[in-house]
Amino acid sequence: MAQVGQRARKASSLMAASETAKKNQALLATADAIIAAKSTLMAANQKDLLNGKEKGLSDAMLDRLELTPARLDTMIESLSQVAALADPVGNITDLDYRPSGIQVGKMRVPLGVIGIIYESRPNVTIEAASLCLKSGNAVILRGGSEALHSNQALAACIQAGLKASGLPEDAVQVVETKDREAVHHLITMPQYVDVIVPRGGKGLIERISNSAKVPVIKHLDGNCHVYIDSEADTNKALNIAFNAKTRRYGVCNAMETLLVDQACAQALLPELAQRYQEKGVELRGCEQTQAIIDCTPATDEDWSTEYIAPILAVKVVADLDQAIAHINQYGSHHTDSIVTENYTKGRRFLREVDSASVMINASTSFADGFEYGLGAEIGISTDKIHVRGPVGLVGLTSQKYIVLGDGQIREP
Repeated sequence: MAQVGQRARKASSLMAASETAKKNQALLATADAIIAAKSTLMAANQKDLLNGKEKGLSDAMLDRLELTPARLDTMIESLSQVAALADPVGNITDLDYRPSGIQVGKMRVPLGVIGIIYESRPNVTIEAASLCLKSGNAVILRGGSEALHSNQALAACIQAGLKASGLPEDAVQVVETKDREAVHHLITMPQYVDVIVPRGGKGLIERISNSAKVPVIKHLDGNCHVYIDSEADTNKALNIAFNAKTRRYGVCNAMETLLVDQACAQALLPELAQRYQEKGVELRGCEQTQAIIDCTPATDEDWSTEYIAPILAVKVVADLDQAIAHINQYGSHHTDSIVTENYTKGRRFLREVDSASVMINASTSFADGFEYGLGAEIGISTDKIHVRGPVGLVGLTSQKYIVLGDGQIREP
């Protein structure tokens, strides 16, 4: 791992000085390589899926692991989108003259070497590599053992892209060993690694955050909420609440708790319950919810649980105040949405809910870098320092002060 770090550090210097055109060429060449290798990628992924089933991985984990033709197409499109985005590196802002005659401003610069640790989802290999490349960083990727064959096949496509553009092939390195000690070394090498981005379950992220000697950009879990206000449009409420939960279960932007205003609960919950039942979603409700629909009693633990499964907690609340208080107490500060036609209530929700993404009349499923126009994301940060929400190109850079002078000296 020290050798991997040394190579990454050397490559990061070359990447920081690389031209935008070369970085874009590498991204587009990687997309072409994926197109050419679709059958190889699908075959590699099938090996991982079969191994995962034999090991008893959950349906949600298998869903994260699977590479479908549509997901490969999304990878290809995301590479093109990242290539089309403005390069943040070298961008100068806030340039201003000082009384001494010097100009002071800020310049965007790469972070350096980024370590990405992730589970299951092989699409992260492409998302992480593309964003790190475009933002001028070198990256060390350590995927889960369950996606080893898929990640190796995708890494070959990335290497083909780097080679075609003349960029250092060590700018993207995939750690192929299954030895967990590799992770320990990666997160304790500040001399080679500038930041760690873990993507996976809450347990993984907590372990890395507690042991790392390198700064960590993290989100612990995605306990997301939809609150249906008393002044919500019925069709919007039904469609948003259904989509936010059932679009995909194994993703961090899936709704885990539904909050319904008591004024409209009797009218909305029976139809929602029927829709959820048809999709096989288990409902766990508060006492008021149980009085309206057939569901399992919810415990206090349910309000703070990220299920990543077809399970939904449902709570009837008195009003907007109680909804906001519940979200801020039990939520994970990831993504929360209100369904309402009342402008004032919507504005209050935006201001007072303390989450990385806050929405009005939209499904939490939109909390995603691709949907936000970032081209791809390296993760969704629930931290408040450095970057918050979907982490795209700008989130993988920092700023340094620059001073432009014309011979000025500072007087005693």
